Amino acid sequence: MNNNLARLITALIMLLAQTAAIADLENGRTLTERNCTGCHDDSMYTREDPRVTTLGALQKQVRRCETNLGLTWFDEETNDVINYLNTQYYHFK
Repeated sequence: MNNNLARLITALIMLLAQTAAIADLENGRTLTERNCTGCHDDSMYTREDPRVTTLGALQKQVRRCETNLGLTWFDEETNDVINYLNTQYYHFK
């Protein structure tokens, strides 16, 4: 395989990965709007004294809400919501 073809394949793989990540964030946004905004508005995520202060705490809180609402999300959907909330509001590493 020549270098140009290898570079093209690498670029395509990176583009597909970025597209998948965007789609996952969009799914997370959709799930959040459908299931979370009935109880939580944006102020819940942006208040001065947040209850969620780590990525682990965010993961636990999303799973707690999922259980309390009787949702039957797949792990990927739960992760989409966690990633969306983290990207949109929390910015944990």
